Amino acid sequence: MVPPRPLLSLVVVAGFVALLYAVEALDVLTGHSLDDDGVVPRDFSQWDNLAWYPLLHGDWGRLTGNAGPLLVLGFLASSGGAKQFFQVTAVIWLTSGLGIWLVGSPAVHIGASGLVFGFLSFLLVRGIFARGVLQIAIAVVVLGVYGYALWGVLPGQPGISWEGHLFGAIGGVLAAWGVARDARKEQRPMVPAPGSLAA
Repeated sequence: MVPPRPLLSLVVVAGFVALLYAVEALDVLTGHSLDDDGVVPRDFSQWDNLAWYPLLHGDWGRLTGNAGPLLVLGFLASSGGAKQFFQVTAVIWLTSGLGIWLVGSPAVHIGASGLVFGFLSFLLVRGIFARGVLQIAIAVVVLGVYGYALWGVLPGQPGISWEGHLFGAIGGVLAAWGVARDARKEQRPMVPAPGSLAA
């Protein structure tokens, strides 16, 4: 589905991607001093890194690899409006970060790929939860284009936080369920309580 205010959605998503490039430029200028500020599993002294770990990338190549999917999937994920987009992003961001912190391998985990997997899974299952034909059709197209990336939730690729991918995808499913639940609540007719008067 096309966002209700496509230009605003494009500005928001593109602005976020531009922020990632600005952070990486700052990181390069400071001798990659920010790369150690990612999520360190089970380290209580580093818990606050959950707030910004997706903003950090090891190099320009990894950032560029995330930027394209973030633009496309983020734009599609904003079909419920900017407010819902921020809510979905927050759920994916926190779920991915907390999952890494709880069960991640000993390393510093950084990068926005968890958000990419979160938006991907959100778009894939949103139509199923909402029972929307158009949303399911969009999910089929998204699966055809980006489905190969789902292998990234499995361990085995050195230097890649598969835990971030996996829990990002779980966050996307949780966000899709929440969005569909809220939509059903809004569509449900109000039933007067017994003994009450309807105007």
